[in-house]
Amino acid sequence: MKALDLLSRYKTVRQRSVGVCAPLTIEDHAIQSMPDASPAKWHLGHTTWFFEAFVLGGLGQRAFDDAFGYVFNSYYDAVGPRIDRARRGMVSRPSLEDVHAYRGDVDDRIAHALATNALDRAAQSVLELGLHHEQQHQELMLTDLKHALGTQPLQPAYRADLDRRAVGSIVPLAWIDFAGGVIEIGAGDRGFSYDNERPRHRVVVEPFALATRPVSNAEVLAFIGDHGYGEPRLWLADGFAAATRDGWAAPLYWELRDGAWMHYDLAGVREVDPAETACHLSYYEADAIARWAGTRLPTEDEWEHAAGDRRAREGHWADEDRLHPLAATGEGLTQLFGDVWEWTRSAYAPYPGFRPLPGALGEYNGKFMSGQMVLRGGSCFTPRGHVRASYRNFFAPSTRWQMTGVRFARDRGAS
Repeated sequence: MKALDLLSRYKTVRQRSVGVCAPLTIEDHAIQSMPDASPAKWHLGHTTWFFEAFVLGGLGQRAFDDAFGYVFNSYYDAVGPRIDRARRGMVSRPSLEDVHAYRGDVDDRIAHALATNALDRAAQSVLELGLHHEQQHQELMLTDLKHALGTQPLQPAYRADLDRRAVGSIVPLAWIDFAGGVIEIGAGDRGFSYDNERPRHRVVVEPFALATRPVSNAEVLAFIGDHGYGEPRLWLADGFAAATRDGWAAPLYWELRDGAWMHYDLAGVREVDPAETACHLSYYEADAIARWAGTRLPTEDEWEHAAGDRRAREGHWADEDRLHPLAATGEGLTQLFGDVWEWTRSAYAPYPGFRPLPGALGEYNGKFMSGQMVLRGGSCFTPRGHVRASYRNFFAPSTRWQMTGVRFARDRGAS
């Protein structure tokens, strides 16, 4: 990518992060509602630190503030010590004003480095990695803000202007068959990809079928009505223990009020729409609902194989500015990309021949290949163009605050 094109993209991505935070109060920027989430102010600072540490640091440039590395380092042990993740919301300084000044300083230095051709090809590759990294944090900003606002007593709207008109009706769930065989998955050599998507390699996939759409709220309501949350035979042992311990009786943000299921989204509280694609389901819930339906979750190999099918159609991204899944519409494989991240039954593990990035950047993905499950496809919080068919997201199986859903799969010939 040419330096001017890279600079234009840099400015666009960086401005979008500021735009995500525009509706927030100063107090909203600082709140941390649970250890797994981070304050918006921290996200703004951390993404800036990434460029300073890994791009400008390679040029031998000074730090804006030597203390910021301790505050805004996320998990890069090779870079140095950092504040405990659960304490990010306790840090009142630097102020939000100081964080924006930090962003401005780093942005100016990146722009100058690009304009003067100070970044060689390797440095430009790290800069591109940083842009994709910031897009990931733009999605995390929304999920973290939703948890921060949705778990407050008043459940205030992030934005009251978001469109919440009912769109679509429930499309009957159908199946598309795939022959299987020896297939190739993973990212190729052209274009950007994370190290955990590589190398491209062959796998054997048995014949299977994939549902034409993700699970809707209607199916979740039926699962609830059939006492699915209380039936241990549907659950993995760890999942049922988590559901029992934490009192799960419905997806996150759902609440029964006067006999009606209501839920919180970024526009406020409203009644659950049965036609909308279900979200905020943990892996454990996704697996239990699939068992209840007499199906299973797809493997990530199956999912990626299906994603290359000409019938696969995109759903809705953050760019549509709805910030909530819509009802699936149309024929064929709908919403395979966008709307909700789809859990697979595959544990997050390295591909054959996996090589992490060199240096501290090798901590980006590889160190988390334990205790996580793979998700595919992106969501309505994901910026358009960020996700590929080979893209591997991953979270712990109990995760519910992410925009996660489920698509059924089954072995060919199963009914």
